Amino acid sequence: MTSDKSWHLDRREMLRGAGAALALPWLEGMSRSQPLAARPKRLVVTYFSYGAYMPTGPHGITDPEQPHHDWSWWPCRDAGPLSFNKASAPFEPLREHLSYLQGLDHQGGHKLGGHSSGDVFATGADMAGTRPTNDVSIDQVAAATHGHLTRHDSLVLGTEGGTGTYGQAKTLSHRGPGRPIPALHRPREIFDRLFRPYAGKDLGRVRDELACRRSILDLVLDQSKSLERRLGKPDQAKLEEYLDTIRAAEQRVERTDRWTHTPLPEVDETGLRLDATPKEPEDFVRAFYDLLHLALWTDLTRYATFMTESEQSTSNDLGNYSNYLLGYAGNTHDIAHKRPEGISGQWELWRATQHAYFLDKLRSTQEGDGNLLDHTVVLWGSAHPHQSHNTQNYPIQVAGGGSLGFRHGALHRFVDADKVPLANLFVSMLHAVDVPVAGFADSSGALTSLRREG
Repeated sequence: MTSDKSWHLDRREMLRGAGAALALPWLEGMSRSQPLAARPKRLVVTYFSYGAYMPTGPHGITDPEQPHHDWSWWPCRDAGPLSFNKASAPFEPLREHLSYLQGLDHQGGHKLGGHSSGDVFATGADMAGTRPTNDVSIDQVAAATHGHLTRHDSLVLGTEGGTGTYGQAKTLSHRGPGRPIPALHRPREIFDRLFRPYAGKDLGRVRDELACRRSILDLVLDQSKSLERRLGKPDQAKLEEYLDTIRAAEQRVERTDRWTHTPLPEVDETGLRLDATPKEPEDFVRAFYDLLHLALWTDLTRYATFMTESEQSTSNDLGNYSNYLLGYAGNTHDIAHKRPEGISGQWELWRATQHAYFLDKLRSTQEGDGNLLDHTVVLWGSAHPHQSHNTQNYPIQVAGGGSLGFRHGALHRFVDADKVPLANLFVSMLHAVDVPVAGFADSSGALTSLRREG
């Protein structure tokens, strides 16, 4: 083992002066003092709505007998090494860092309509029939295991914000049944939450407020003990569910208090599009991607979700992206159904360009002997393939994680006898970030064709 040199640095080292301490960014001198296994391992799930254009082949599976379409969401027709068509061209420079997976889906979403399918994308929950509640999402499984290592256990973003309702989700993240996590949707507020959380308050005052809040929560928990003894079994179960929420809130208060003793990273907001609105679609979406990149790079969090738009965005400015971008008279939902010539392909290209922008930022950020993308696995896709609203065979792209065991550069087909659940990919993603799950949702194992397991 190589001994540390005098110029090797510990990432926890601080610059101190005038009574203040600032955490250092990643410097090359840290590359030997922090072994590969100890570097942050990150997981991101991103979602786009209204499916994707897949004109050649039934229900999202390309037909090997037909020529590949220039504007199909799938970059190429045949399984194997990637080539790129017009719609996927922005990803060509990232060829060695990403894979496409055809034929994967969540069985729990089969009975949902296309406009409800975003509800289960990150959970794989069976929400049809008698159980109209979601379940824990992949990011929250990871956060429950390692989230305590960072200031924020996870980051939940969405261009529309909030949680939405059953069948109309506006968030991908869920702590468990009936516990959706509201998505943050205002770029400037997200920036302040990440990098200026105390709003100019004296830290002593912040800690006093947290102590007061913790005392109130302690009192609620204490009083509940006498109440519980007077309730019947059904009400006891409801009370316990409520108290779980209180305990979680108490843990968050304690966590926030601990992190007030750790310096925040210094970030220059120059160049960030913090005041962009949905009427400026490219600036708006890239503001989220920029903030997500910064949160991962500064190790404020390691797990994140981003819903670029919901399946119910037709009544707001988000549903009019195509007006602002392409001059299309209808909304973006209409493009999914009508696929107007000259517009449909440009819409697919625009969405690809934005996500490629994010992946390239990760790849361009050096971290130790590699880059941020090497240490981050990023899932991008939708929960129905195309304009038919069929909820099988999702469009799925996986990028990054080269240092986490992922192998890229190919289109994989999981159809007919090779069909496996999308949850198998989730198991592999969780294993890659050292979350030792035996399964997830309806998984039948890990997706070993994409990642070296073990």
